[in-house]
Amino acid sequence: MDYTVLGKTHLKVSRLSFGASALGGVFRDIDEADGIRAVHAALDAGINYFDVAPAYGGTVAETVLGKALKGISRDRYYLSTKAGKYTQPGAYGADELDYSEARIRKGLDESMARLGVDYLDIVHLHDFEYQHRSKTDWAFNEGFPTLVKLKEEGCIGAVSAGIYPLDLWQRVIAEAPVDAILTHNHYCLNDTRGLELVEPCRAKDIGMINASPFASGVLTGGKVADWHPANAGERALFAQAAAFCEQQGTSIAKLAFQFSCQNTPFHTTMFSTARTASLERNLSWFGEPFDAAMVAEVRKILAPVIDKQWDYDAGVEKLDK
Repeated sequence: MDYTVLGKTHLKVSRLSFGASALGGVFRDIDEADGIRAVHAALDAGINYFDVAPAYGGTVAETVLGKALKGISRDRYYLSTKAGKYTQPGAYGADELDYSEARIRKGLDESMARLGVDYLDIVHLHDFEYQHRSKTDWAFNEGFPTLVKLKEEGCIGAVSAGIYPLDLWQRVIAEAPVDAILTHNHYCLNDTRGLELVEPCRAKDIGMINASPFASGVLTGGKVADWHPANAGERALFAQAAAFCEQQGTSIAKLAFQFSCQNTPFHTTMFSTARTASLERNLSWFGEPFDAAMVAEVRKILAPVIDKQWDYDAGVEKLDK
């Protein structure tokens, strides 16, 4: 495994990092024991950065990750979670957005208790574009200053954000006191707009984390989660691209993973799994160069959705009705 310094966080992170959303059953039901084995296999493979959130599975992901990390020396991994978005178990879509100092402090204390740690290397302010951006200014005016206080108090190591919209990322990079950013769905086969953020981040030495190489599941070739905002026609398009890859003797998942994590300007690419077999498969793919000609053909098929701005807020609202 190769490593790189994550900007001004000064953390030497692995080029591949482990997103624990799958441990919360966000994509499909999980076998907890296998999820824990997957975390251990990731550590053994040299992956040293793990990310989670209290909203993933309504605290389930943090709980399972905490079980997996129990007894593991704290110097073997870096750990981040998120603040400001909270979901109760079994209540996906019924999100509480609260960027007050009191709620963030309470939430992080609860997260650390579930994770079994007393320090977090990075905290990302989470999804403040949701609910039609009604809480965005609250996040900037109170959420980020709270994380800065926690950093000054030595409770956390670095301040970051985890959101989706490109225009809001530009504001974060320009105005917020971030040491890193965690983008999702912006450097994958169907969307490379994340490249627009690279130079602004480099200018400020901001660490860049690229998440969702499988585009929240639409690039796996399998069933897409109900919460994904892609409509039926768009889902059919991704299925067509997956079928094309199968006809060529490969899989869209393999191509997507390799494209997203190879020759990338981002410091680390984060993928999520709760299965040891999937982890081992991804690691083997990482060691093989991707087929540029195949990428070009797949992007032709996906032309109608290339760089599309998905409305994840609407996807969640759909489930809540």
